[in-house]
Amino acid sequence: MARQPINDLLALRAIARERSFTRAAAQLGVSPSALSHAIRGLEARVGVRLLTRTTRSVAPTEAGERLLGAIIPHLDGIETELAALGAFRDKPAGRVRITTGIHAAQTILWPTLARLLPAYPDIQVELAVQTGFVNIVEQRFDAGVRLGETIAQDMVAVRIGPDMCMAAVAAPAYFAGRASPATPHDLAAHCCINLRFPTYGGLYAWEFERDGRALNVRVEGQAIVNDIILARQAARDGAGIAYLPEDYVEDDVKAGRLCRVLEDWCPPFPGYHLYYPSRRHLSPALALLVDKLRHRG
Repeated sequence: MARQPINDLLALRAIARERSFTRAAAQLGVSPSALSHAIRGLEARVGVRLLTRTTRSVAPTEAGERLLGAIIPHLDGIETELAALGAFRDKPAGRVRITTGIHAAQTILWPTLARLLPAYPDIQVELAVQTGFVNIVEQRFDAGVRLGETIAQDMVAVRIGPDMCMAAVAAPAYFAGRASPATPHDLAAHCCINLRFPTYGGLYAWEFERDGRALNVRVEGQAIVNDIILARQAARDGAGIAYLPEDYVEDDVKAGRLCRVLEDWCPPFPGYHLYYPSRRHLSPALALLVDKLRHRG
């Protein structure tokens, strides 16, 4: 097949995945008008409409779905094999896309990349910080990073961090004139800083455990954020009690900017894992990254 039709099939795949000419064009590094022209040419050659276009969205037609179902495995396979050729280079090369939360990005991924990337100038790593889970196959991520207990069974999971603990914290000024909570139930009498994550479909229920007894508590307060950086800042400013990763607030607790409560209700739980599809052949760049990130503690 000539080069141009292959490019048109790649364009069709990108549009179907992004559901947008604009986003697909940005991903492919072309203009939306050039992409639209390519699809019109492809539809003219095959003699059927492949995409249904509205003012707000783009979706494959029945014919488009059939064509995509036939070509996507082959296109993905070609890209995987081309990436695998990097094994014949002196050093791994290529691009790795990872979806992750901000905490894992700051505490595990970036510290490793800061050491790794200067030694491997032909590797490019894209970190996409997202608060909710995404389908890494559909969104064309090579891997994702999440807590070990939340990873799907059809994924290969590699531990990249130690066990974690959560910490309920607030500024000393917040507790002035207030009794500290002795049990999670006491949080009902306190102003708490809520986190809204798309993963949970609403506000995050704080998870506690003691002596084998698990307890999930939905808290109330004036502040609702969707980022732990903002939650920590709100706690520092005296807006209420926040529930955050222990290592994320450790320095604040030691410095006296935050006070910890309910510590005996916050046992360790499985930490971060990097995961990827079990059927995927690892590119040399991703294989190197997996090896460097692997937790050996």
